[in-house]
Amino acid sequence: MLHQKQRQWWQLLFKRVTVGCLIIIMALLYSLSTLQISFSPPEFPVPHSCAPQPGQSTSNSSQEDNNICVPKVDIMFMKTHKTGSSTFLNILFRFGEKHKLRFAFPSSRNDFFYPSPFQHQHVHGYQSGKCFNILCNHMRFNASEVAKVLPRDTLYVTILRDPAELFESSFHYFSHVVPLTWRIPDEDKMAEFLRDPNQYFSPGGFNSFYLKNLLFFDFGQDNTLEPDDPRVEGGIKVIAEHFHLVMLMEHFEESLILLKDVLCWEMDDLLFFRLNSRKESTVSKLTPELRAKALQWNGIDWRLYKHFNQTFWEKVEAYGRQRMAEDVAELKRRNVELVEICVEGGHSVEAGNIREAAMQPWQPIGEKSIVGYNLKKNVDKAYKELCRKMLTPEIQYLTDLGVNLWLTKLWGYVRNIINW
Repeated sequence: MLHQKQRQWWQLLFKRVTVGCLIIIMALLYSLSTLQISFSPPEFPVPHSCAPQPGQSTSNSSQEDNNICVPKVDIMFMKTHKTGSSTFLNILFRFGEKHKLRFAFPSSRNDFFYPSPFQHQHVHGYQSGKCFNILCNHMRFNASEVAKVLPRDTLYVTILRDPAELFESSFHYFSHVVPLTWRIPDEDKMAEFLRDPNQYFSPGGFNSFYLKNLLFFDFGQDNTLEPDDPRVEGGIKVIAEHFHLVMLMEHFEESLILLKDVLCWEMDDLLFFRLNSRKESTVSKLTPELRAKALQWNGIDWRLYKHFNQTFWEKVEAYGRQRMAEDVAELKRRNVELVEICVEGGHSVEAGNIREAAMQPWQPIGEKSIVGYNLKKNVDKAYKELCRKMLTPEIQYLTDLGVNLWLTKLWGYVRNIINW
């Protein structure tokens, strides 16, 4: 028995050392792949838009004269971690394809060199003055650099999640790539960590930002400040100034209806299936005590969330509670109808039960906890393309859109070889 435990310990140590080495190698490969000659050509402003407005008449009559609500096509979506943002990304991908919009995509992998602050040079094919319509992949927000890529009247959107639930999800998803968690004893590492976070946490630790105020970090702010530091309030103010709509994961349908209103979209544009979700058995149920500790540990994110929770419901009030309830009910009804049309069995399944590789979601290291879907056989021809697109995970959809993900795919192959 003792010999078996020693062998398991050595196997775990080998895997962790291997993970560390692979992360370093991948980072070096990506750095080399994104090296750019250091010179500063003159910067030109981005035109207002480089796409015909969907639904716009070709006549010279004005939008006001025709009383036409023209959908907005220039969108910056700040994709935060573990907030249901992959589901919204699928909505954006489909909208962009439908209207033949130009995406500002990264090169080599599916994020903009995260966790480094975003730089406009990270956009594949960027040239000064070149127009893009949609910027939506993971990044660490850097407002001045983002502004160099998109038109000035771009609408900025993002999404938040209750920080306690986000911390639980992030701890599960990223713990294998956060070395400071490796030395935490106990089977319930998260509970042990929250018992005394400062015993384990190091602000300078590799990937440690995943485990403290991750939302604030994603927005380009200092996630290690104390919650009552004046700079926190200043950071929240800056975020509020840049983003026109801050959605909430816990009220996803209501968020989409507000988005529909501000972007002048149609209900058809909002249809979705939840993507990148975990199977229930892997989700740790937060006791009131653990929830309180998680919120205290992520005090900045809690302040951020409370601020935008208030502004969110102010927007709902302005929209009209009854009107909102009716629209949400319609959206839910139509999504249920599509589940019946598209999804085999009418529900998600574990990774091992997904038949097509094209439908396999990306998994966290050491886990197969993310569920996916099987496309129903003999789907009605009128819905087949829509069903497939709605069920396609992020990595595969990016590939379909022509993004070169060689580094992401290389990492995936290595993980498969060593059975992670």
